[in-house]
Amino acid sequence: PINQPELLARVRSLLRIKTLHDELSELNRSLEHRVQEQVTQLERLGRLKRFFSPQLAELIVAGGAEDPLKSHRRDITVVFLDLRGFTAFAETAEPEEVMGVLREYHAEMGRLILAHEGTLERFAGDGIMVFFNDPVPVPNPAERAIRMTLAMRERVTDLLTAWRKRGFALDFGAGLAQGYATIGAIGFEGRVDYGAIGTVTNLAARLCGEARPGQILVSQRLLTSVEVLVEAEAVGELSLKGFVRPVTAFNVLRLRS
Repeated sequence: PINQPELLARVRSLLRIKTLHDELSELNRSLEHRVQEQVTQLERLGRLKRFFSPQLAELIVAGGAEDPLKSHRRDITVVFLDLRGFTAFAETAEPEEVMGVLREYHAEMGRLILAHEGTLERFAGDGIMVFFNDPVPVPNPAERAIRMTLAMRERVTDLLTAWRKRGFALDFGAGLAQGYATIGAIGFEGRVDYGAIGTVTNLAARLCGEARPGQILVSQRLLTSVEVLVEAEAVGELSLKGFVRPVTAFNVLRLRS
């Protein structure tokens, strides 16, 4: 004879097992989907980091209400640096030697840019432009810029020892300024850069152009932001291309003890 209560209990047990099995299958499908989404996102992030700073790449992947590539205004600190004597060196050295120097230089400077959370706008031969406080605002952008540039000068000094042994007459120079710039995507479909435009970028570039070997020239405003941090000397008023009035500049010597 059929024990009906026992049969019903077994049926209910089997139904619960079936329900749990279905729920587990759905969870597995959902997990596989999420894992695939994360893998896709990581791959996209890796591709974006080849063209944008890590901070900007992460913002683009994360999405959100604000488009980080949209044109906007922000108070930033800009750093320009290059190698003194590079043009003459490039004219006389073998192309392989020039590329070797640039690879060493870019690799070392790139590590310091990432360590200080700067945004690399571009490498242009020996010229490098970095800015701070965008796309992600950071505490003390002027201090970060100064610390990074001093570390860069120290690292280039080490590189110069090896370069000069090979007969390469090169040196380091930098210019820094602080102020508002218009920032956003620059370019066309298929080739977009993230850049900053404004008087502050021009000023940093001109100060870099005026810097003598080993000098880090900064604007009055920038020095005011970091004067408790650094020792600096006045270099006087400079007549800079694109600026109607002379610009007061200072040479940063070192961090205060």
